[in-house]
Amino acid sequence: MGHHVSSTRPDGSPYAVSLSEEQWAERLSAEERKVLREGGTERPFVGEFTDTKDVGVYSCRACDAELFRSETKFDSHCGWPSFFSPLAGDSIIEIQDRSLGMTRTEVRCAACGSHLGHVFEGEGYGTPTDLRYCINSISLKMTPGASA
Repeated sequence: MGHHVSSTRPDGSPYAVSLSEEQWAERLSAEERKVLREGGTERPFVGEFTDTKDVGVYSCRACDAELFRSETKFDSHCGWPSFFSPLAGDSIIEIQDRSLGMTRTEVRCAACGSHLGHVFEGEGYGTPTDLRYCINSISLKMTPGASA
């Protein structure tokens, strides 16, 4: 189904966190690898963070890099956690994805290259940016606490 995640960034440079497939297999479950390392998608409305409102920081489940903060999470009712802004522009990489016969923008972790989800724009949500980062729960882990 998905596509294998490359070990280099789109510009050809290596990711800061670069592990062998065997090392990823030790670190991640088969389900986590299917999404994070093979570009799969979890089923809608089943993910751990789809409807959570807890305050905290969302990090990459594969490498722990900080990606999103809870105050940018919003109810999109799409079946996956949605954020209107990444933590920092350089915490993610956006790549044109032409699979499945459509053009979408894939979102990957800038630290390890793992697949996170897709970003959509112009959908009309009442958020400060007109962006919806639609992220697989399984790609994330959340650290509760007041965000700075």
